[in-house]
Amino acid sequence: MKSKVLAALVATMAVGATCAFAANPFVDVPSDSWAYKSVVELADAGIIQGVDGSYFQGERNITRYEAAEMTAKAMAHMDKASVEQRALINKLADEYAAELNNLGVRVSNLENRVGNVKLTGDARVRYQHQQKGDRSDGIKNDNSWDYRVRLRATANVNDRTTVTYGLSTSDISFGDNSSAQENNVFTDDAKVDYNFGGNRWNLSVGRTDTYVLGGENAYGYQYGDVFDRAELTYTTDRFRATAGYGKFKEGGDVGSKDPVTGRFNYDQADIDGNVGAGLLGVKTGYGELEAFFGAGSAVGVYYNDFNGREGFRADDLWGAYASLNFGSKWNLLANYEKVNNKSNTVDDANIWIGKLTYGNADSETKGSWDAWVEYLSAEKGGYLYGSTNSWRTEDLLDNVTSWGAGIDYTIQKNLVLTVAQSFASKTKNGNTKDPKNYTDVELNFFF
Repeated sequence: MKSKVLAALVATMAVGATCAFAANPFVDVPSDSWAYKSVVELADAGIIQGVDGSYFQGERNITRYEAAEMTAKAMAHMDKASVEQRALINKLADEYAAELNNLGVRVSNLENRVGNVKLTGDARVRYQHQQKGDRSDGIKNDNSWDYRVRLRATANVNDRTTVTYGLSTSDISFGDNSSAQENNVFTDDAKVDYNFGGNRWNLSVGRTDTYVLGGENAYGYQYGDVFDRAELTYTTDRFRATAGYGKFKEGGDVGSKDPVTGRFNYDQADIDGNVGAGLLGVKTGYGELEAFFGAGSAVGVYYNDFNGREGFRADDLWGAYASLNFGSKWNLLANYEKVNNKSNTVDDANIWIGKLTYGNADSETKGSWDAWVEYLSAEKGGYLYGSTNSWRTEDLLDNVTSWGAGIDYTIQKNLVLTVAQSFASKTKNGNTKDPKNYTDVELNFFF
Protein backbone atom coordinates (compact mmCIF):
# COMPACT_ATOMS: atom_id res chain seq x y z
CA MET A 1 0.00 0.00 0.00
CA LYS A 2 1.44 3.40 -1.01
CA SER A 3 -0.12 5.43 1.82
CA LYS A 4 2.25 6.31 4.61
CA VAL A 5 1.58 5.80 8.31
CA LEU A 6 1.65 9.54 8.88
CA ALA A 7 -0.87 10.23 6.06
CA ALA A 8 -3.32 7.70 7.48
CA LEU A 9 -2.98 9.14 10.97
CA VAL A 10 -3.65 12.69 9.86
CA ALA A 11 -7.15 11.53 8.82
CA THR A 12 -7.88 10.37 12.37
CA MET A 13 -5.70 12.76 14.37
CA ALA A 14 -6.79 13.91 17.79
CA VAL A 15 -9.89 11.63 17.93
CA GLY A 16 -10.92 11.17 21.52
CA ALA A 17 -7.65 12.63 22.75
CA THR A 18 -7.78 14.61 25.97
CA CYS A 19 -4.35 13.93 27.39
CA ALA A 20 -2.13 16.67 25.93
CA PHE A 21 0.67 15.89 28.38
CA ALA A 22 0.93 12.14 27.77
CA ALA A 23 4.43 10.74 27.41
CA ASN A 24 5.80 10.10 23.92
CA PRO A 25 6.11 6.30 23.46
CA PHE A 26 8.12 6.48 20.22
CA VAL A 27 11.85 7.12 20.18
CA ASP A 28 11.82 8.15 16.49
CA VAL A 29 9.35 11.07 16.94
CA PRO A 30 11.25 14.14 18.23
CA SER A 31 9.41 16.63 20.39
CA ASP A 32 9.94 19.39 17.83
CA SER A 33 8.20 17.43 15.03
CA TRP A 34 5.09 19.10 13.58
CA ALA A 35 3.20 15.82 14.11
CA TYR A 36 4.43 15.22 17.66
CA LYS A 37 1.22 16.25 19.48
CA SER A 38 -1.11 14.25 17.17
CA VAL A 39 1.06 11.13 17.31
CA VAL A 40 1.21 11.23 21.11
CA GLU A 41 -2.54 11.79 21.42
CA LEU A 42 -3.33 8.92 19.03
CA ALA A 43 -1.00 6.59 20.90
CA ASP A 44 -2.53 7.62 24.22
CA ALA A 45 -6.03 6.96 22.81
CA GLY A 46 -4.96 3.45 21.81
CA ILE A 47 -5.46 4.02 18.10
CA ILE A 48 -1.82 3.26 17.25
CA GLN A 49 0.80 1.03 18.88
CA GLY A 50 3.75 1.57 16.56
CA VAL A 51 6.34 -1.08 15.65
CA ASP A 52 7.79 -3.19 18.47
CA GLY A 53 6.15 -0.75 20.90
CA SER A 54 8.96 1.78 20.53
CA TYR A 55 9.10 3.01 16.92
CA PHE A 56 6.59 5.02 14.95
CA GLN A 57 8.30 4.59 11.55
CA GLY A 58 6.31 7.37 9.89
CA GLU A 59 7.84 6.78 6.43
CA ARG A 60 6.91 3.09 6.28
CA ASN A 61 4.19 1.90 3.89
CA ILE A 62 1.28 0.28 5.73
CA THR A 63 -1.02 -2.56 4.72
CA ARG A 64 -4.80 -2.25 4.26
CA TYR A 65 -5.22 -4.46 7.32
CA GLU A 66 -3.19 -2.04 9.48
CA ALA A 67 -5.18 0.90 8.14
CA ALA A 68 -8.42 -0.95 8.94
CA GLU A 69 -7.20 -1.61 12.49
CA MET A 70 -6.59 2.09 13.04
CA THR A 71 -9.94 2.97 11.50
CA ALA A 72 -11.75 0.51 13.80
CA LYS A 73 -10.06 2.06 16.85
CA ALA A 74 -10.94 5.54 15.65
CA MET A 75 -14.56 4.46 15.23
CA ALA A 76 -14.64 3.49 18.89
CA HIS A 77 -14.06 7.17 19.73
CA MET A 78 -16.67 8.58 17.35
CA ASP A 79 -18.67 10.10 20.20
CA LYS A 80 -15.74 12.42 20.99
CA ALA A 81 -14.91 13.35 17.41
CA SER A 82 -15.83 16.59 15.66
CA VAL A 83 -18.09 16.68 12.60
CA GLU A 84 -15.06 16.94 10.32
CA GLN A 85 -13.32 14.03 12.06
CA ARG A 86 -16.44 11.89 11.78
CA ALA A 87 -16.62 12.55 8.06
CA LEU A 88 -12.99 11.49 7.64
CA ILE A 89 -13.47 8.35 9.69
CA ASN A 90 -16.62 7.47 7.74
CA LYS A 91 -14.68 7.73 4.46
CA LEU A 92 -12.00 5.43 5.85
CA ALA A 93 -14.66 2.98 7.07
CA ASP A 94 -16.20 2.84 3.59
CA GLU A 95 -12.76 2.32 2.00
CA TYR A 96 -11.81 -0.54 4.36
CA ALA A 97 -15.28 -2.10 4.81
CA ALA A 98 -14.11 -5.60 3.77
CA GLU A 99 -11.12 -5.52 6.13
CA LEU A 100 -13.30 -4.18 8.95
CA ASN A 101 -15.66 -7.11 8.45
CA ASN A 102 -12.70 -9.47 8.81
CA LEU A 103 -11.81 -7.69 12.03
CA GLY A 104 -15.33 -8.36 13.33
CA VAL A 105 -16.68 -4.84 12.78
CA ARG A 106 -19.94 -5.67 11.03
CA VAL A 107 -21.14 -3.57 8.11
CA SER A 108 -24.48 -3.19 9.88
CA ASN A 109 -22.59 -1.51 12.71
CA LEU A 110 -20.85 0.80 10.26
CA GLU A 111 -24.23 1.92 8.98
CA ASN A 112 -25.06 3.14 12.48
CA ARG A 113 -22.16 5.58 12.59
CA VAL A 114 -23.13 8.96 13.98
CA GLY A 115 -23.09 11.61 11.28
CA ASN A 116 -23.18 9.09 8.45
CA VAL A 117 -25.17 9.98 5.32
CA LYS A 118 -25.66 7.18 2.80
CA LEU A 119 -26.91 7.67 -0.77
CA THR A 120 -28.38 4.69 -2.63
CA GLY A 121 -30.75 4.07 -5.49
CA ASP A 122 -32.04 1.69 -8.10
CA ALA A 123 -33.34 1.70 -11.65
CA ARG A 124 -35.63 -0.79 -13.38
CA VAL A 125 -36.30 -1.46 -17.05
CA ARG A 126 -39.32 -3.75 -17.54
CA TYR A 127 -41.03 -5.59 -20.37
CA GLN A 128 -44.62 -6.79 -19.88
CA HIS A 129 -46.65 -8.78 -22.37
CA GLN A 130 -50.22 -10.03 -22.22
CA GLN A 131 -52.44 -10.71 -25.21
CA LYS A 132 -55.22 -8.15 -24.98
CA GLY A 133 -55.63 -6.98 -28.59
CA ASP A 134 -55.47 -3.51 -30.07
CA ARG A 135 -57.61 -0.55 -29.12
CA SER A 136 -61.03 -0.16 -30.70
CA ASP A 137 -59.96 3.12 -32.34
CA GLY A 138 -57.36 1.26 -34.37
CA ILE A 139 -54.33 2.52 -32.43
CA LYS A 140 -52.03 -0.31 -31.43
CA ASN A 141 -51.18 -0.69 -27.74
CA ASP A 142 -47.46 -0.01 -27.25
CA ASN A 143 -46.93 0.13 -23.49
CA SER A 144 -45.00 -3.09 -23.07
CA TRP A 145 -41.74 -1.37 -22.07
CA ASP A 146 -41.40 0.97 -19.10
CA TYR A 147 -38.79 2.20 -16.62
CA ARG A 148 -38.50 3.60 -13.11
CA VAL A 149 -35.68 5.34 -11.17
CA ARG A 150 -35.44 5.81 -7.38
CA LEU A 151 -32.94 7.69 -5.17
CA ARG A 152 -32.48 7.34 -1.40
CA ALA A 153 -30.67 9.38 1.28
CA THR A 154 -30.33 7.91 4.78
CA ALA A 155 -28.81 9.96 7.61
CA ASN A 156 -27.99 8.78 11.12
CA VAL A 157 -28.75 11.80 13.28
CA ASN A 158 -27.51 10.05 16.41
CA ASP A 159 -27.17 6.50 17.70
CA ARG A 160 -30.97 6.20 18.01
CA THR A 161 -32.45 8.36 15.25
CA THR A 162 -32.38 7.79 11.47
CA VAL A 163 -33.91 10.03 8.81
CA THR A 164 -34.72 8.69 5.32
CA TYR A 165 -35.77 10.64 2.24
CA GLY A 166 -36.41 9.23 -1.22
CA LEU A 167 -37.57 10.30 -4.68
CA SER A 168 -39.05 8.08 -7.36
CA THR A 169 -40.42 8.35 -10.85
CA SER A 170 -43.65 6.62 -11.73
CA ASP A 171 -43.56 3.68 -14.15
CA ILE A 172 -42.82 5.58 -17.36
CA SER A 173 -43.78 3.89 -20.61
CA PHE A 174 -41.38 4.15 -23.54
CA GLY A 175 -44.34 4.03 -25.93
CA ASP A 176 -46.58 6.67 -24.31
CA ASN A 177 -45.73 10.31 -25.05
CA SER A 178 -48.90 11.73 -23.53
CA SER A 179 -48.94 14.55 -21.01
CA ALA A 180 -50.03 12.04 -18.36
CA GLN A 181 -46.38 11.13 -17.90
CA GLU A 182 -45.30 14.68 -17.05
CA ASN A 183 -44.52 15.63 -13.44
CA ASN A 184 -43.95 11.99 -12.58
CA VAL A 185 -41.25 12.48 -9.90
CA PHE A 186 -42.63 12.28 -6.37
CA THR A 187 -41.56 11.73 -2.77
CA ASP A 188 -42.05 8.07 -2.00
CA ASP A 189 -39.97 7.86 1.20
CA ALA A 190 -39.80 10.44 4.00
CA LYS A 191 -39.64 9.10 7.52
CA VAL A 192 -37.96 9.29 10.91
CA ASP A 193 -37.06 6.11 12.83
CA TYR A 194 -36.30 6.21 16.56
CA ASN A 195 -34.86 3.16 18.36
CA PHE A 196 -35.14 2.81 22.13
CA GLY A 197 -35.34 0.20 24.84
CA GLY A 198 -32.04 -1.42 23.94
CA ASN A 199 -32.96 -1.19 20.24
CA ARG A 200 -35.90 -3.56 20.78
CA TRP A 201 -38.45 -0.81 20.21
CA ASN A 202 -38.69 1.23 17.01
CA LEU A 203 -41.05 4.11 16.32
CA SER A 204 -41.30 5.03 12.64
CA VAL A 205 -43.28 8.08 11.52
CA GLY A 206 -43.76 9.34 7.96
CA ARG A 207 -43.91 7.87 4.46
CA THR A 208 -42.38 4.57 3.43
CA ASP A 209 -42.15 2.94 0.00
CA THR A 210 -41.81 -0.56 1.44
CA TYR A 211 -45.08 -1.21 3.27
CA VAL A 212 -46.17 -4.77 2.50
CA LEU A 213 -49.62 -5.71 3.72
CA GLY A 214 -48.94 -8.76 5.86
CA GLY A 215 -45.32 -7.92 6.66
CA GLU A 216 -42.02 -8.26 4.82
CA ASN A 217 -42.10 -12.07 4.98
CA ALA A 218 -45.62 -12.41 3.54
CA TYR A 219 -46.36 -12.57 -0.20
CA GLY A 220 -47.70 -9.01 -0.44
CA TYR A 221 -50.73 -10.04 -2.50
CA GLN A 222 -52.78 -6.95 -1.63
CA TYR A 223 -50.19 -4.20 -1.39
CA GLY A 224 -46.48 -3.37 -1.41
CA ASP A 225 -45.89 0.31 -2.08
CA VAL A 226 -46.02 3.90 -0.77
CA PHE A 227 -47.77 4.30 2.57
CA ASP A 228 -48.06 7.17 5.10
CA ARG A 229 -48.09 5.84 8.65
CA ALA A 230 -47.05 5.91 12.27
CA GLU A 231 -45.77 2.47 13.30
CA LEU A 232 -44.45 0.99 16.54
CA THR A 233 -42.46 -2.27 16.46
CA TYR A 234 -41.10 -4.47 19.23
CA THR A 235 -38.48 -7.01 18.11
CA THR A 236 -36.46 -9.77 19.75
CA ASP A 237 -34.40 -12.54 18.19
CA ARG A 238 -37.50 -14.77 18.12
CA PHE A 239 -40.50 -12.46 18.01
CA ARG A 240 -41.83 -9.24 16.49
CA ALA A 241 -45.01 -7.31 17.21
CA THR A 242 -46.12 -4.39 15.01
CA ALA A 243 -48.97 -1.91 15.39
CA GLY A 244 -49.70 1.08 13.19
CA TYR A 245 -52.13 3.39 11.47
CA GLY A 246 -51.77 4.84 7.99
CA LYS A 247 -53.08 5.75 4.55
CA PHE A 248 -52.46 4.03 1.21
CA LYS A 249 -50.89 6.38 -1.37
CA GLU A 250 -50.81 4.18 -4.49
CA GLY A 251 -53.33 2.02 -6.34
CA GLY A 252 -56.63 2.31 -8.14
CA ASP A 253 -59.51 4.52 -7.08
CA VAL A 254 -62.40 2.49 -8.51
CA GLY A 255 -66.07 3.34 -8.20
CA SER A 256 -68.49 6.23 -8.78
CA LYS A 257 -70.96 8.48 -7.02
CA ASP A 258 -74.71 8.29 -7.40
CA PRO A 259 -75.66 11.07 -9.89
CA VAL A 260 -78.76 11.97 -7.84
CA THR A 261 -77.64 11.78 -4.22
CA GLY A 262 -73.96 12.49 -4.81
CA ARG A 263 -73.06 9.73 -2.39
CA PHE A 264 -70.46 7.11 -3.21
CA ASN A 265 -72.11 3.77 -3.92
CA TYR A 266 -69.91 0.76 -3.24
CA ASP A 267 -72.56 -1.55 -4.71
CA GLN A 268 -72.17 0.02 -8.16
CA ALA A 269 -69.78 -1.90 -10.39
CA ASP A 270 -67.21 -0.20 -12.59
CA ILE A 271 -66.62 -1.16 -16.22
CA ASP A 272 -64.40 -4.08 -15.22
CA GLY A 273 -66.98 -5.55 -12.86
CA ASN A 274 -65.08 -4.59 -9.70
CA VAL A 275 -67.18 -3.11 -6.94
CA GLY A 276 -65.95 -0.33 -4.66
CA ALA A 277 -62.38 -1.48 -5.25
CA GLY A 278 -59.18 0.55 -5.09
CA LEU A 279 -56.98 1.12 -2.01
CA LEU A 280 -55.91 4.66 -2.98
CA GLY A 281 -56.81 7.04 -0.14
CA VAL A 282 -58.07 4.29 2.16
CA LYS A 283 -56.91 4.40 5.80
CA THR A 284 -56.14 1.35 7.93
CA GLY A 285 -55.27 0.39 11.45
CA TYR A 286 -53.14 -2.76 11.45
CA GLY A 287 -51.31 -5.24 13.61
CA GLU A 288 -48.85 -8.07 12.99
CA LEU A 289 -47.45 -10.83 15.21
CA GLU A 290 -44.46 -12.80 13.88
CA ALA A 291 -42.22 -15.55 15.25
CA PHE A 292 -38.76 -16.49 13.92
CA PHE A 293 -36.99 -19.82 14.24
CA GLY A 294 -34.43 -22.04 12.59
CA ALA A 295 -32.33 -20.64 9.76
CA GLY A 296 -34.48 -17.69 8.72
CA SER A 297 -37.91 -19.35 8.96
CA ALA A 298 -40.90 -17.32 10.14
CA VAL A 299 -44.63 -17.55 10.79
CA GLY A 300 -47.05 -14.68 11.29
CA VAL A 301 -50.62 -13.47 11.56
CA TYR A 302 -51.93 -10.01 10.64
CA TYR A 303 -55.07 -7.89 10.63
CA ASN A 304 -56.16 -4.70 8.82
CA ASP A 305 -59.25 -2.63 9.63
CA PHE A 306 -60.15 -0.37 6.66
CA ASN A 307 -61.84 3.02 6.92
CA GLY A 308 -61.57 6.62 5.88
CA ARG A 309 -62.94 6.58 2.32
CA GLU A 310 -66.62 6.59 1.57
CA GLY A 311 -67.70 3.68 -0.59
CA PHE A 312 -64.71 1.41 -0.09
CA ARG A 313 -66.19 -2.07 -0.12
CA ALA A 314 -63.84 -3.97 2.22
CA ASP A 315 -64.51 -3.83 5.94
CA ASP A 316 -61.43 -5.67 7.20
CA LEU A 317 -58.89 -8.37 6.35
CA TRP A 318 -56.97 -10.97 8.27
CA GLY A 319 -54.25 -13.30 7.12
CA ALA A 320 -51.52 -15.74 8.10
CA TYR A 321 -48.28 -16.88 6.52
CA ALA A 322 -45.48 -19.40 7.02
CA SER A 323 -42.07 -18.98 5.38
CA LEU A 324 -40.03 -22.13 5.95
CA ASN A 325 -36.40 -22.67 4.99
CA PHE A 326 -35.23 -26.26 4.66
CA GLY A 327 -31.99 -27.65 3.36
CA SER A 328 -29.48 -24.95 2.49
CA LYS A 329 -31.33 -23.38 -0.45
CA TRP A 330 -35.05 -24.22 -0.32
CA ASN A 331 -37.87 -21.98 0.89
CA LEU A 332 -41.60 -22.73 1.02
CA LEU A 333 -44.02 -19.82 1.49
CA ALA A 334 -47.71 -20.39 2.25
CA ASN A 335 -50.04 -17.39 2.66
CA TYR A 336 -53.78 -17.18 3.40
CA GLU A 337 -56.01 -14.08 3.48
CA LYS A 338 -59.70 -13.46 4.02
CA VAL A 339 -61.34 -10.19 2.93
CA ASN A 340 -64.62 -9.32 4.65
CA ASN A 341 -66.66 -7.19 2.22
CA LYS A 342 -69.51 -4.87 3.22
CA SER A 343 -70.88 -4.63 -0.33
CA ASN A 344 -74.23 -6.33 -1.00
CA THR A 345 -72.99 -7.60 -4.37
CA VAL A 346 -69.60 -9.04 -3.40
CA ASP A 347 -69.22 -11.91 -0.96
CA ASP A 348 -66.37 -12.34 1.49
CA ALA A 349 -63.36 -13.78 -0.32
CA ASN A 350 -60.59 -16.26 0.47
CA ILE A 351 -57.10 -16.21 -1.05
CA TRP A 352 -54.55 -19.03 -0.98
CA ILE A 353 -50.96 -18.65 -2.21
CA GLY A 354 -48.08 -21.15 -2.25
CA LYS A 355 -44.55 -20.48 -3.53
CA LEU A 356 -41.51 -22.78 -3.63
CA THR A 357 -38.08 -21.20 -4.21
CA TYR A 358 -34.66 -22.75 -4.76
CA GLY A 359 -31.47 -20.71 -4.44
CA ASN A 360 -30.81 -17.05 -3.67
CA ALA A 361 -30.09 -14.31 -6.20
CA ASP A 362 -27.88 -11.93 -4.21
CA SER A 363 -27.41 -8.58 -5.98
CA GLU A 364 -23.90 -8.37 -4.52
CA THR A 365 -22.77 -11.75 -5.88
CA LYS A 366 -22.25 -12.24 -9.61
CA GLY A 367 -23.65 -15.54 -10.89
CA SER A 368 -26.00 -16.13 -7.94
CA TRP A 369 -29.54 -17.16 -8.89
CA ASP A 370 -32.86 -18.59 -7.79
CA ALA A 371 -35.82 -20.30 -9.44
CA TRP A 372 -39.38 -20.50 -8.16
CA VAL A 373 -42.86 -21.79 -8.88
CA GLU A 374 -46.11 -20.52 -7.32
CA TYR A 375 -49.83 -21.26 -7.21
CA LEU A 376 -52.60 -18.73 -6.56
CA SER A 377 -56.30 -19.28 -5.86
CA ALA A 378 -58.30 -16.08 -5.28
CA GLU A 379 -62.08 -15.79 -4.99
CA LYS A 380 -63.95 -12.91 -6.63
CA GLY A 381 -63.64 -9.75 -4.55
CA GLY A 382 -60.43 -10.90 -2.91
CA TYR A 383 -58.08 -8.43 -4.56
CA LEU A 384 -58.50 -4.82 -3.40
CA TYR A 385 -56.84 -3.16 -6.41
CA GLY A 386 -53.98 -1.44 -4.72
CA SER A 387 -50.36 -1.72 -5.81
CA THR A 388 -49.56 -5.38 -5.29
CA ASN A 389 -46.13 -6.62 -4.27
CA SER A 390 -46.65 -9.48 -6.73
CA TRP A 391 -45.25 -9.51 -10.27
CA ARG A 392 -48.72 -10.38 -11.62
CA THR A 393 -51.09 -8.12 -13.52
CA GLU A 394 -54.49 -7.34 -11.97
CA ASP A 395 -56.62 -9.83 -13.93
CA LEU A 396 -54.35 -12.64 -12.69
CA LEU A 397 -55.05 -11.76 -9.06
CA ASP A 398 -58.84 -11.73 -8.68
CA ASN A 399 -61.38 -14.54 -9.31
CA VAL A 400 -58.65 -16.78 -10.70
CA THR A 401 -56.60 -19.90 -10.23
CA SER A 402 -53.16 -19.55 -11.78
CA TRP A 403 -49.65 -21.00 -11.80
CA GLY A 404 -46.48 -19.02 -12.24
CA ALA A 405 -42.75 -19.69 -12.56
CA GLY A 406 -39.66 -17.53 -12.75
CA ILE A 407 -35.94 -17.03 -12.29
CA ASP A 408 -33.74 -14.30 -10.84
CA TYR A 409 -30.10 -14.12 -11.97
CA THR A 410 -27.32 -11.71 -10.95
CA ILE A 411 -25.59 -10.90 -14.26
CA GLN A 412 -23.02 -8.63 -12.63
CA LYS A 413 -22.74 -7.14 -9.18
CA ASN A 414 -25.79 -4.88 -8.67
CA LEU A 415 -27.42 -6.00 -11.94
CA VAL A 416 -30.24 -8.56 -11.59
CA LEU A 417 -32.37 -10.09 -14.34
CA THR A 418 -35.86 -11.35 -13.45
CA VAL A 419 -38.10 -13.40 -15.76
CA ALA A 420 -41.62 -14.54 -14.74
CA GLN A 421 -44.39 -16.32 -16.64
CA SER A 422 -47.94 -17.30 -15.70
CA PHE A 423 -49.58 -20.44 -17.07
CA ALA A 424 -52.70 -22.62 -16.67
CA SER A 425 -54.69 -19.54 -15.59
CA LYS A 426 -58.46 -20.01 -15.27
CA THR A 427 -61.44 -17.96 -14.13
CA LYS A 428 -62.52 -19.33 -10.76
CA ASN A 429 -66.23 -18.43 -10.70
CA GLY A 430 -68.69 -17.30 -13.40
CA ASN A 431 -68.65 -17.39 -17.18
CA THR A 432 -65.94 -14.80 -17.77
CA LYS A 433 -63.28 -15.91 -20.24
CA ASP A 434 -60.06 -17.26 -18.78
CA PRO A 435 -57.42 -14.52 -18.47
CA LYS A 436 -54.55 -14.44 -20.93
CA ASN A 437 -51.21 -15.53 -19.57
CA TYR A 438 -48.62 -12.91 -18.73
CA THR A 439 -44.86 -12.45 -19.20
CA ASP A 440 -42.75 -10.12 -17.05
CA VAL A 441 -39.03 -9.43 -17.72
CA GLU A 442 -37.07 -6.95 -15.60
CA LEU A 443 -33.52 -5.61 -15.39
CA ASN A 444 -32.83 -4.08 -11.96
CA PHE A 445 -29.78 -1.87 -11.38
CA PHE A 446 -28.65 -1.02 -7.81
CA PHE A 447 -26.26 1.76 -6.88
